[in-house]
Amino acid sequence: MEVLVKWMELKQYGVFCYGQVRRRKRRSGLRRCDFTEGWVEFRDKRLAKKVVSSLHNTPMGSRKRQRFSSDLWSIKYLHRFQWTHLSERLAYERTVLQQRLRTEVSQAKRETNFYLNNVDKSSHMDNLRRKRQRDGTQVDERTWDFTQRQTEEEIQMKKKKKDSVTQKHLDKARLIQQKSQSNVSLLAKIFNSNQSV
Repeated sequence: MEVLVKWMELKQYGVFCYGQVRRRKRRSGLRRCDFTEGWVEFRDKRLAKKVVSSLHNTPMGSRKRQRFSSDLWSIKYLHRFQWTHLSERLAYERTVLQQRLRTEVSQAKRETNFYLNNVDKSSHMDNLRRKRQRDGTQVDERTWDFTQRQTEEEIQMKKKKKDSVTQKHLDKARLIQQKSQSNVSLLAKIFNSNQSV
């Protein structure tokens, strides 16, 4: 049974209460108390239904000077709901929260380790550079090397070069074919002479 719990008034019904009430925060001009949700487990379901029907949307306090006098009960009867369902749900939410916290912590550790490694590398490189400058050796300044995409003109020039290369191959193939054609008569004489013998 899901309720906003006020322990003192429900004790008289002979129930087991689970839940917590946050302490009142001191605010100027506000006499409010924030409640968290809680659950009440009854031994008898008829009694639970009676409590829900009698207390739902009624004021929590009976006197006007009480802190809860302006607050209303918001009680709901959960059909076939057992305490194991609630404990399983709370355990699941707790494990999900812990897992999320673990992943956030591991991500933060990875980022800090990466940063610290880069700081160590840069200090090591600075020390090497200073040492080389003291020794008088050539210090290599590393620069970033970026490759830029080819422009449309460069792409067209490459295509023309490829076309000219293929044209050269075609010309060579034609010359070889013409030379082989000129040798056909010679080859025919050679092979025909063998057949006539």
